[in-house]
Amino acid sequence: MVKSVKWVDEVIEDAPYEINEEFMNKLFTDHKIDYIIHGDDPCLLPDGSDAYAHAKKAGRYKQIKRTEGVSSTDIVGRMLLCVRDRPNETPVHASLQRQFSHGHSDKGSSAGAGTRVSHFLPTSRRIVQFSNGKGPRPDARIVYMDGAFDLFHAGHVETLKAAKAMGDFLLVGIHSDQIVSAHRGPNHPIMHVHERSLSVLACRYVDEVIIGAPWEVSKDMITTFNISMVVHGTCAEVNDLKNGEIDPYAAAKEAGIFEVIKSPRDMTTSTIIRRIFANHEAYKKRNEKKVKSEEQYYHSKTYVNGD
Repeated sequence: MVKSVKWVDEVIEDAPYEINEEFMNKLFTDHKIDYIIHGDDPCLLPDGSDAYAHAKKAGRYKQIKRTEGVSSTDIVGRMLLCVRDRPNETPVHASLQRQFSHGHSDKGSSAGAGTRVSHFLPTSRRIVQFSNGKGPRPDARIVYMDGAFDLFHAGHVETLKAAKAMGDFLLVGIHSDQIVSAHRGPNHPIMHVHERSLSVLACRYVDEVIIGAPWEVSKDMITTFNISMVVHGTCAEVNDLKNGEIDPYAAAKEAGIFEVIKSPRDMTTSTIIRRIFANHEAYKKRNEKKVKSEEQYYHSKTYVNGD
């Protein structure tokens, strides 16, 4: 996942959580790193000490603004909200939902309200920062792929990589929250359309996204974006059409430009959610510390220049 992020040049695997003196010196000498960087939220070790203390003491630490409203703790809470109203919900699920949702409730709200708990506030400048800023060449082979891309994961990355290999320019349609909710049920998607769009835009294989793309890939849409090929992965949450539902790829199939990509990895958004449930005890312990850290951050945070 990290390797696929377009701002990342190199990944050091199995890095220690604490930037101890030995690892810090290895970064400076072996990898020629100038600065060690972290967001403005605290990063503490189990004993309460600062994980970046050595870097700060060496004068090689820089702090950047944390992305407001985005945290793994909050996203876990949203995952648990999505199963709260299911008839087979267990006491463990209910307990987890209370632990992680931080008091958020969607009672009396419409379908898809699970995304409402997000505090992420995207701006036009943020979207521009994620954009490549370049359109396709006049003779480019434009490949189009659409979906929810909820909880953007390694399965998405590998399928997008395969799609990009089929042309020169990869255009990705991100379905609206309403469309995702209609096909996957209440409290879906986990992440709202702007979060999902920026997650996909951050992927190095993606050239441009359509935010709130329609369910049906019409003939007019194919013409408007000069689409050469429409593709769809084999591994998806929803592949079967409901009774009487129009095939969203009918126009592309009729034009002979539709192709199915065999998904390289058998992974879906539900896979991620099942992992959270399977490791519920670990997440309960993790959350006790994380919630306090989150509360402390918002209580004492100061303005940090985003530039």
